[in-house]
Amino acid sequence: MSDKGEKVIAEIHDIHNTPPGEWSLKRVLPDTGIPWYKRRHLLLLNLGMIIPYLSSTTNGYDGSMLNGLQSMSQWQNFFGSPTGTRLGSLSNGVIFGQILAFPIAPWLCDHTGRRFPIFIGSALLVIGAILQCAAQNYGMFLASRMIIGFGGLIAVEASPLLVSELAYPTHRSVLVGYYNNLWYLGALLAAWVTYGTYFMGPDASWAWRIPSLLQGFFPLVQVVFIYLLPESPRYLVQKDRYDEARKVLTKYHAGGDENSELVDFEMKEIILHIQASKSASRTGYREFLSTKGNLHRLFIIITVPCMMQLSGNGLIAYYLHLILNSIGLTSDPQQLRINGGLTVFNLGVSIILASFMEIVGRRRLFLFSTVGMLTCYVIWTILSAINEQRDFHDTSLGTGVIFMIFMYQLFYNAGLNGPPWVYVTEILPTHLRAKGTNIMQIAATCVILFNGYANPVAMDAISWKYYIVYCCVIAIEIVLVYFGFPETKGHSLEEVSMIFDGEKAFGVASEKENSAVV
Repeated sequence: MSDKGEKVIAEIHDIHNTPPGEWSLKRVLPDTGIPWYKRRHLLLLNLGMIIPYLSSTTNGYDGSMLNGLQSMSQWQNFFGSPTGTRLGSLSNGVIFGQILAFPIAPWLCDHTGRRFPIFIGSALLVIGAILQCAAQNYGMFLASRMIIGFGGLIAVEASPLLVSELAYPTHRSVLVGYYNNLWYLGALLAAWVTYGTYFMGPDASWAWRIPSLLQGFFPLVQVVFIYLLPESPRYLVQKDRYDEARKVLTKYHAGGDENSELVDFEMKEIILHIQASKSASRTGYREFLSTKGNLHRLFIIITVPCMMQLSGNGLIAYYLHLILNSIGLTSDPQQLRINGGLTVFNLGVSIILASFMEIVGRRRLFLFSTVGMLTCYVIWTILSAINEQRDFHDTSLGTGVIFMIFMYQLFYNAGLNGPPWVYVTEILPTHLRAKGTNIMQIAATCVILFNGYANPVAMDAISWKYYIVYCCVIAIEIVLVYFGFPETKGHSLEEVSMIFDGEKAFGVASEKENSAVV
């Protein structure tokens, strides 16, 4: 080990006065007694997170918009009332575009930073929204959705990385948790926009063209404002741009204080962690198979997106109209009002629950969520079965199903809306974060493809009996969380690595690499 490498470790030990494995942010966090919203640099930083949040908002708008369009006679008539695999292809059009973007998104994040992928992905989303609005037939509508998926994946992969790596240490979990919650803001707007435009008239194609065009609004905001945010300091350190990274941390975490102990700690911890990662790094994605800790990470980043998409929520997100049809609620305005009310409920509940993430912890929220979802799905299934047996004449049973849908969403939001992105971004080391989130997106896409084709076909064929499949899936998820998800709350991004790698997370890099540290 070089003298410079020893110096960095010695300085960190001096700050903490504790051995490796017991390092803590608490020793260097400033105690000003002033709430964060009265500290200008933290207020501006946290407000700036709205820009990457809009990637999630656009994603939510898409799912809710398609739900709304399916309840519109104008859209159904224009495209010939698509059903089965034809309807599944429209739902999965975004997924087809995402598949094409998989090899590109992590490369852009690793080689151009976090801001440029958000910029270029959002620009493509704007183009896709314009083409979607102008669609003249089924094929053009499908092609526009593929462009939306291609650009959307690039922006979605980079956005939570920027939030996670730029956030103030004690704000990170809540801020990243809010990222996915803003999905419901887009869903809410799409639900009520489609409800409003529905009344333009039975032959008005603008009833569905206006919601399609508005899908490009939030990406346009990102294109204009994304470069007002600084680049990720962890990305800058990874590219050996230490001075730039320090300036970012000094300005946004310390309010310009050049002598901040917090900035010293963050810089040294980030440098040590990234240098150790580079020293141990293998080639590309194979590194996930190289150590026990990385295999554990791989298990989690595949399991989490499967839980997010395979817990029955796909039925509600894209095929709510089929669920409502199955309990005898077939009126277009009635379905649109329920869809809109559900998005309002989801947005409020998800934001409230995300605020408890650092108090309760990730693991407990995952368990609370899965157990609650299973309970709701079992009751939901029973009520649907009885309702069908009574030929949908008992309106109280239909009301009970709707109540269970709302309760299910409460439990889903508790563990599978905010916590997943927090958990995945914090368990991955910096040099694997982009690749890991790409694997997460690939796993999610595989499940969404299943949802897109299997759900409408199964719902048409066996109706409520299909819910039994999801009851079994959620039961398996409870077991996987209980035995495979460690708690990570209360740690910095670098400290979380010690849960998986032990003290190797802060191992000493080679002499050549250490020579670049100072």
